[in-house]
Amino acid sequence: MTQPGLIVVISAPSGAGKLTLLTKVREACRDLSSTVSATTRPKRQGEVDGKHYHFLDRSEFERRVAVGEFAEWAEVHGNLYGTLRSELDRCLRSGHDVLLELDVQGMRNLRRLYPDAVTIFLMPPSLEELERRLRKRGTDGAAEIALRLRNAQEEMLARNEFDYIIVNEVVERAAGDMIAIMRAEHCRSHRVAPI
Repeated sequence: MTQPGLIVVISAPSGAGKLTLLTKVREACRDLSSTVSATTRPKRQGEVDGKHYHFLDRSEFERRVAVGEFAEWAEVHGNLYGTLRSELDRCLRSGHDVLLELDVQGMRNLRRLYPDAVTIFLMPPSLEELERRLRKRGTDGAAEIALRLRNAQEEMLARNEFDYIIVNEVVERAAGDMIAIMRAEHCRSHRVAPI
């Protein structure tokens, strides 16, 4: 009997190393499904609509919210982000674990609909390291970095709402921790199919 997949939510402050971590986890766990989130933020260089995000204008995004097309959505840094229910359903039907990258608000909203979702908060080793990482990537100006650092402090206050916390100091170790969490969750007694 096939064991149902998990919904795994990972949240992290901007610059905590989530993309690098998830790249390592996806390399090790080839059967993970990921939804393509929708957003109102502008496309960055090299991003492709439908692959990196579903890029929507604000009025279209709000129309879809009003008719219940989102499993979760939130406003972050002045832009709307959300998971379309059709995307989540597509991934769940695959029978694989579904990995969702959500902010704290998104995790809270999704957990109302999916209380068994496994939630993980990714922490930077320190605020100083977080600032260094944000400056190193070179995509934001000083004002945007300051805003992201303020938001990071607020997001980190919510870390105890998550099932697990991983400190991303060494990415290989953090990836190993995340993989171990997913394996352990599959072994929980209420998830294992009866014989």
